[in-house]
Amino acid sequence: MKILTFTASNSRKSINRSLIDFAISRLQEGIAENAEFEVLGPNDFEMPIYSIDRERDGGIPELTQTFFTKIGEADAILVSFAEHNGFITSAWKNIFGWMSWIEMKLWQGKPLVMLAATPGRRAGANVLESQKTLTPHFGADLRGTLRVGKWPEAWDPETKDLFQADDLAALDEVLAQLLRKDIQHQD
Repeated sequence: MKILTFTASNSRKSINRSLIDFAISRLQEGIAENAEFEVLGPNDFEMPIYSIDRERDGGIPELTQTFFTKIGEADAILVSFAEHNGFITSAWKNIFGWMSWIEMKLWQGKPLVMLAATPGRRAGANVLESQKTLTPHFGADLRGTLRVGKWPEAWDPETKDLFQADDLAALDEVLAQLLRKDIQHQD
């Protein structure tokens, strides 16, 4: 099984990257021990800001097709969103926008779990709700979402571990949903 993971933050010290790395370790410890993981981020796919003029003049950037192909090759997708001013990062919006011109159903029917980690108490509620609303239109088999807020109170930077039992249980549950074969479009 191949699981594509993506941090929709272009920060080199992203807490969402920490959450993705931790989720991968949880999957490797029991839920998907033999899975192959690929970790991507917006910095791997920097491209011009989308505009219809750029698309007409130069076509769709090759990096857009590369990302779209990686989604198609995956068996499941795990994304963690940063929240900037209540919405997704401009880096992710640009990649998403370009990919939608290749194929509107850019998630290609893949099982998808969306996470968000933020220092605030609302824990990415806006970003996850907006992305959840879009999933049916863009071809995702959304299996679940999870928000981890008040990051400094939930994360131990020395052990690189979520240390609250509720957060751990919720993460394990949503990760199990990602790989279940008997469900479709749940949250």
